[in-house]
Amino acid sequence: MLCVPKIQSIMATPSAPHLLLLLLLSLISLSSLPSTLSAGGSIAINYGRVANDLPSPPQVVQLLKAQGLTKVKLYDTDSNVLSALSGSGISVTVALPNEQLSSAAAGQSYTDSWVQSNILAYYPKTLIEAIAVGNEVFVDPKNTTPFLVPAMKNVYSSLVKYNVSAIKISSPIALSALQTSYPSSSGSFKSGLIEPVIKPMLNFLKQTGSYVMVNAYPFFAYTANTDTISLDYALFRNNKGVTDPNNGLVYKSLFDAQLDAVFAAMNAVGFKDVKVVVSETGWPSKGDENEVGASQQNAASYNGNLVRRVLAGGGTPLRPDEPLNVYLFALFNENQKTGPTSERNYGLFYPSEQKVYDVPLTLEALARAPTASPSNTSRVATKPPSTSSGGDFSPSSAGQTWCVASGDAGEEKLKDALDYACGEGAADCRPIQRGATCYNPNTLVAHASYAFNSYYQKNARRSGSCYFGGAAYVVSQSPEYGSCNYPTGY
Repeated sequence: MLCVPKIQSIMATPSAPHLLLLLLLSLISLSSLPSTLSAGGSIAINYGRVANDLPSPPQVVQLLKAQGLTKVKLYDTDSNVLSALSGSGISVTVALPNEQLSSAAAGQSYTDSWVQSNILAYYPKTLIEAIAVGNEVFVDPKNTTPFLVPAMKNVYSSLVKYNVSAIKISSPIALSALQTSYPSSSGSFKSGLIEPVIKPMLNFLKQTGSYVMVNAYPFFAYTANTDTISLDYALFRNNKGVTDPNNGLVYKSLFDAQLDAVFAAMNAVGFKDVKVVVSETGWPSKGDENEVGASQQNAASYNGNLVRRVLAGGGTPLRPDEPLNVYLFALFNENQKTGPTSERNYGLFYPSEQKVYDVPLTLEALARAPTASPSNTSRVATKPPSTSSGGDFSPSSAGQTWCVASGDAGEEKLKDALDYACGEGAADCRPIQRGATCYNPNTLVAHASYAFNSYYQKNARRSGSCYFGGAAYVVSQSPEYGSCNYPTGY
């Protein structure tokens, strides 16, 4: 994790053509994704252990299961943790620390031994799916950058040697690897990194079918630029957005803008087809006086809205057809981390296993939770903003979900999305015509909700079919009212 100065970004209401493109692309097959990535977007967690008061690894495994988390990322290959994960069904990304990079780069004999001791000793009972070789190496004060790609290649050669090359190799990079991040379309890597390490690393990832790991923290950009970046923009809440002057794309979240800056930087060096996993992102629940925005409420908003955004499907404006795969930082508050107060307060849980704040982490948990608009925090009223009056929201059938319009999306965005849903989207909009059963209440949000849900159900409730450029979200209570019944399938 690195504090990144002066990173601005983008995202607001897409134009009708951009919205149409986003919706069409969301239906394209994502079979080219690496097998370890979810085609519908996934939420996972970082399990850091720089603390002296954490639960035992077996207790942590039970906590992960209770939260429905099926992927976890470590910062080492601790034997107690890997043993506890054995047979759990939880996939794990392990790490070869920065201090071992020089040895790993020196020769394959070292990585052969490392793989035998730290991978083969646990795999496949422990589902090791990836190895993070180093972490934010480009900002390591010990200057381990020259060792990175040789170390990655040697680890991979060792995996091949022992017939476990299905395990992916990558290395998390910080946003400080970028020379330019605003506007997103101008994203570029630092010139001194491109030839020595960026291109060789991206080429290796492409050849091995792996992905780039990116640590993205809108919190750092916000707290360093409160004069130019709004809190709503940083927290995925309703905001006017920022338009990229180079391509007209409009951004409503700093997170998306940061990722697109990385995509643009990759495009600029000729690697448009390498995937990205967000290996760290989070928001602190407490901070020092000068850490503006660090609070429990903001942390709940950021992580809660991020989870909804990821699980709803869809990608960023530059790569709308690539669902997001995100590792939240972090599972626990870690009391022995150095630095500002925020560093010890990124956890979703206290060491007691009590929640710091309540954020559903799976679609199932979201379905059980009170309905929440993407513009609000993780726990809000159960009344969705899709009706202005008189709605009697009946409980859902087990596992059933509906798609409704966000009252915070804005009139223009909702009109464009409604036009698409009732037109090329082929939603059944007859019930919302004048005189029909669902015409009243005669509001844009109510009509859009019906149309969005029709589209969502016709597309088998697949990921991305309830997004509409951020104008819609999934609920677990039927939004039916009066004689108007929302369909649950076609």
